[in-house]
Amino acid sequence: MATLLSPVLRRLRGLRRLPGLPRLAAEMPLRARSDGAVAGPLYSHHIPTSPLQKALLAAGSAAMALYDPYRHDMVAVLGETTGHRTLKVLRDRMRRDPEGAQILQERPRISTSTLDLGKLQSLPEGSLGREYLRFLDVNRVSPDTRAPTRFVDDEELAYVIQRYREVHDMLHTLLGMPTNILGEIVVKWFEAVQTGLPMCILGALFGPIQLSAQSLQVLVSELIPWAVQNGRRAPCVLNLYYERRWEQSLRALREELGIAAPPVHIQGLA
Repeated sequence: MATLLSPVLRRLRGLRRLPGLPRLAAEMPLRARSDGAVAGPLYSHHIPTSPLQKALLAAGSAAMALYDPYRHDMVAVLGETTGHRTLKVLRDRMRRDPEGAQILQERPRISTSTLDLGKLQSLPEGSLGREYLRFLDVNRVSPDTRAPTRFVDDEELAYVIQRYREVHDMLHTLLGMPTNILGEIVVKWFEAVQTGLPMCILGALFGPIQLSAQSLQVLVSELIPWAVQNGRRAPCVLNLYYERRWEQSLRALREELGIAAPPVHIQGLA
């Protein structure tokens, strides 16, 4: 199972070495597609793939992601190879929103190289920036672990899914969810309602198979209804320019978005 995608990925990496292909994607400026064909890299890290290759990648990554939910690289591949139509819908929602349109235009990124960690640490208790930093510290995670987009054949849509990945930890902070299996599943239910991305729906539906009986009962009876209700009530979370809201209190932001406090404390459940 662990080696299921290795031959496919090796073959795709070999595409960069074939004679006649343009320079490596990392060396190329962003450019728009002129037709429906995949002619070469469109952005940094882009790997052109055919529909058949995408289907193989989708099947293999889905199997690996279900086998091991913490294989974030496989979850990323699954999202890129199955979410084209949904990404277009999300992109259009961002274009229609003033804050979302500004995000699309300016293309902010969330990483340790773009975050002013000292400034976040100096913010007041309860602010979004301070609580986000606390989330990273308590759960021992880093914004640098998000894989770069590779298999989306449209540079603007590639940014949309990259932005989704990079605000994932922000959603954990907004929802008050830890990074244990139960917390990840709850966030996936929220994301599934919010985005409609196939990988989020699959994670929400099949993630619970690894839960204990106690956690499954709490999930079904309390947390799923809470996540679905919040996901429906909140505006599109991709339209929030989080980097310009660091000083806003987390409580005020939750009220603005209509996100209620979690019904139960799930730290320690798995």
